[in-house]
Amino acid sequence: MNTNSYPVVIIGGGQAGLAMSWSLTQKNIRHIVLERHRLAWAWREQRWDNFCLVTPNWQCKLPGFPYDGDDPHGFMLRDDIVAYIERYARSFNAPLREGVNVQRVVKRDSGFTLFTSLGELQADQVVVAVGNYHHPRFPELAARLPERIVQIHSAHYKSAQQLPEGEVLVVGSAQSGAQIAEDLHLAGRQVHLCVGSAPRVARFYRGRDVVDWLEDMGHYRLTVEDHPQGEEARRKTNHYVTGRDGGRDIDLRAFALQGMRLHGRLLAYADGKLHTADDLRANLDGADATAQKIKDSIDAWIARQGIDAPVEARYQAPWQPDGPAEPIDLAAISAIIWAVGFHTDFSWIEVPAFDEKGYPRHQRGVSVEAGLYFLGLPWLWTWGSGRFEGVGDDALWQAEIIARSAGHIAAQEAVDANSAE
Repeated sequence: MNTNSYPVVIIGGGQAGLAMSWSLTQKNIRHIVLERHRLAWAWREQRWDNFCLVTPNWQCKLPGFPYDGDDPHGFMLRDDIVAYIERYARSFNAPLREGVNVQRVVKRDSGFTLFTSLGELQADQVVVAVGNYHHPRFPELAARLPERIVQIHSAHYKSAQQLPEGEVLVVGSAQSGAQIAEDLHLAGRQVHLCVGSAPRVARFYRGRDVVDWLEDMGHYRLTVEDHPQGEEARRKTNHYVTGRDGGRDIDLRAFALQGMRLHGRLLAYADGKLHTADDLRANLDGADATAQKIKDSIDAWIARQGIDAPVEARYQAPWQPDGPAEPIDLAAISAIIWAVGFHTDFSWIEVPAFDEKGYPRHQRGVSVEAGLYFLGLPWLWTWGSGRFEGVGDDALWQAEIIARSAGHIAAQEAVDANSAE
């Protein structure tokens, strides 16, 4: 057996890569999982100390290893998530190699060559399970801000204690930005938050977690092909909510009443001040409208099904911005946390399998380039494709195709061997 050649190489040792490894193991397909850092590295190193899931534990449905704890409607903390993934890898003795950096993937006549820190590897088929959050994004103006201000990306935020004394600005109000702003606020820091157009969702409604209602309504089974927004759904910002302390809404208006300073989108830096758009009210109203739209859909479902559920009053905004946007004076700001997303980078895969924006061209993760697969991307097929809830279904589906291709490759190799005799 050539130890540098594999029927399948999986790149990425997170939940997606392990889900595929489990699926291939059930089919007795030899493979290896390559992880650049260590198992579940992103969960370990790119989450803050108080991080927890925003979806309930029952949605953790890795193939062969569904959540088996005593709190299915709770929200696992960061270290519990890491432990869950570690137990999963041990449960089937995943063939994982940690500390292996895949530098290039190149198509050859039959299969692929992977140039790695271990040396060259050959693979008949390759599964790319590295997500799409590759390089932290910073705006151009960040390089021009005063050197005394500590600047970190949300991926590197751990706690309020790592920041110098003084006021903190969080730029970006999607899931990470909103939750980090809350974390700092609860730690007693004076927080400024630049609010964008990210939507929000209620945690609980009419006696249940909103996720439970949406599950019953079939939302999580909706495919990207059937989604009203089609592939545009893949580029939408996640709704902000939290699972902290048993779960609750993140109501930025309530934070404003408690002293958090809310601002519109960040536009420019000049004369020692950050200038923002005059869109704070519109952004808050838009987030509330999205939350209400989801509630309305739940109301309609309850009515159609004849379900007896408690009735809740419509949300009434407790706070509104007053007056035009004012610049943020940096004199009191000691730190800025940039929660503005990531760049996606698949340039190391030297295969003509990407569109003009560098996004994989695929059908449920099966690349237009034979033998290449992508797993764990947001809305790869369903809402859960990039999460614990749905990545396993995609892995099982792709594994069937990989198995058929592996059988075809083995048959062809046998024919070639007989012809050579």
